[in-house]
Amino acid sequence: MAEDSAGGGERSFKPVSGNVMPRFSGIATFMRLPYLEDPAGAEIGLIGVPWDGGTTNRAGARHGPRQIRDVSTMTRNVHHVSGTKPFDLCRCADLGDVPVNPIVIEDTIERIEKFFARVHAAGVFPLSAGGDHLITLPIMRAIAKGRALGMVHFDAHTDTSDKYFGENYYTHGTPFRRAIEEGLLDPKRTVQIGIRGALYSDSDADWGADQGIRVITIEEFYDLGVDAVIAEARRVVGAGPTYVSFDVDGLDPVYAPGTGTPEIGGFTTFEAQKMLRGLAGLDLIGGDVVEVAPPFDPSGNTAIVGATMMFEILCVLAEAVAARRQDAAAE
Repeated sequence: MAEDSAGGGERSFKPVSGNVMPRFSGIATFMRLPYLEDPAGAEIGLIGVPWDGGTTNRAGARHGPRQIRDVSTMTRNVHHVSGTKPFDLCRCADLGDVPVNPIVIEDTIERIEKFFARVHAAGVFPLSAGGDHLITLPIMRAIAKGRALGMVHFDAHTDTSDKYFGENYYTHGTPFRRAIEEGLLDPKRTVQIGIRGALYSDSDADWGADQGIRVITIEEFYDLGVDAVIAEARRVVGAGPTYVSFDVDGLDPVYAPGTGTPEIGGFTTFEAQKMLRGLAGLDLIGGDVVEVAPPFDPSGNTAIVGATMMFEILCVLAEAVAARRQDAAAE
């Protein structure tokens, strides 16, 4: 699918080749894909959400999308293990950044939801770069209307807290509590992988457990092993529509130091890649990579991790979108 007709003209949905324009040159877009202001005609949209107003400690993830775009120019066309060719399977494009309000949480949440509602209405499946983890809530508001989603969630933290300073309902520690309360996320089809770190109180984990969320702590992760964790994640989410949310602080900070809330003792980048590849065949409807905070990693390595995890998600998402298209054509 090198080109497709949309909006009365020819649009390219292919990355710029490194043999045409060197990878260190040209205007940076996600994975060197074409930038489109109008999502019509695309099937998968890569989107930046440069906002960290939900951060409670070390801010900086607002700079994540720009650096991820830059380093993602090294992305190539074929997955080296699965052989998946996402840019052949689906029409992919960079849909730009959400025009966020950097200082007002409620306004930004509305802006994100509105942006993604437009993308969703165009039939485009989103793959986003954050930004802090609160961005997932308005994304789900836009794409989960009328149906509760399942979720595979990679993180050091459950992000199911209730309030911060007694009254703030919206922080990067609350998105999935809000999503469950609003009926956007099915807790019994939600699995959280890599959870660890000291708690504020011994009741911190009670709410999620009471809702039926399957929490795989980092200790259980290593007891089970990667293959068993993949099998358990697939069992939990089942055959329904599923979202993938990858917080880079799920990784050990030796692999991703550029993040706002690092927790030692996490999984490795290779283990993360294997787990993401293991989601192939699920009914995936979107995903995100969040909490890349470039100011805390002058090397740029964390952004490379973020771009690589986006490509891993893109490959399994493209397979799901292509399969869905083929099924619809066969009906």
